Amino acid sequence: MEISFVRFAEIGLPDDSSDRAIWRFAQTQRMFLLTGNRNKRGDDSLEQTIRDENSATALPVITVGDADRLVERTYREDCADRLLEIVLYTENYLGTGRQYIP
Repeated sequence: MEISFVRFAEIGLPDDSSDRAIWRFAQTQRMFLLTGNRNKRGDDSLEQTIRDENSATALPVITVGDADRLVERTYREDCADRLLEIVLYTENYLGTGRQYIP
């Protein structure tokens, strides 16, 4: 299995794209969206988008619980293990909205 990480510019999304536009793009392209844990509010926030548009076949948003801790080797490894589990067993996570790692 090949896993690639891409940035917005690499896939043609402007850096100022709304969370809703990013989520829709990821779902259309069947890409996992990996994000840090943040608390943006509003009609186009990621959380509101998931509430409005999630479906039984939607891929989950994968959220790193504490991005500041990614400098810690053990935390990174725990995140990587959990990420791999979600990717390998995608069918178990469809429609769940959001998955926090680790």
